Amino acid sequence: MEENSLTTVEGLQISKEVRDLSIAYFLVGLTYLYVGVLIFAAFPSPPLAKECIEQNFLDNFPSDDILSFLGRIFLLFQMMTVYPLLGYLARVQLLGHVFGNVYPSFFHVLVLNIAVVGVGVAMAMFYPNIGGIIRYSGASCGLAFVFVYPSLIYLISLHREGKLTWLTLVVHIFIILLGVANLIAQFLM
Repeated sequence: MEENSLTTVEGLQISKEVRDLSIAYFLVGLTYLYVGVLIFAAFPSPPLAKECIEQNFLDNFPSDDILSFLGRIFLLFQMMTVYPLLGYLARVQLLGHVFGNVYPSFFHVLVLNIAVVGVGVAMAMFYPNIGGIIRYSGASCGLAFVFVYPSLIYLISLHREGKLTWLTLVVHIFIILLGVANLIAQFLM
């Protein structure tokens, strides 16, 4: 009796998590759409061409604008707090897999940190187009995490269960090819 009621409560909890996650994704997407459409529509189109909208949003405002300055300060604070966390995740993943220890020595961690910072600085020096960087990295990560990995994991699980059909295989290969086409299209723009 108690086990059945716990299973029912756990099932309700999972369905609530899926519902809440779906609502969250919808609201985030709506927010991005709302801001993007409003900025694009409100831009003074007859005197200025839409192509003069800068890739970095804050560059659209004058340098003496106080709200733009505050936005840059908050972005600096965000980078100062998020960057060490991302560096830690990179160190744990990379050094943990390569050396079997997340902190093999001070020298290893220092070289990794210099390499990560060096790649970022080199990218900012030689290719300072943030829109292009986001476009290429987004298409690459989208290919992996949206198109390839879910399809392959699903196909492998169906194959192990002996339920893989040709139609399912063709549909999922087509999904992966859509992701590849999206990645290629980013280089043709």
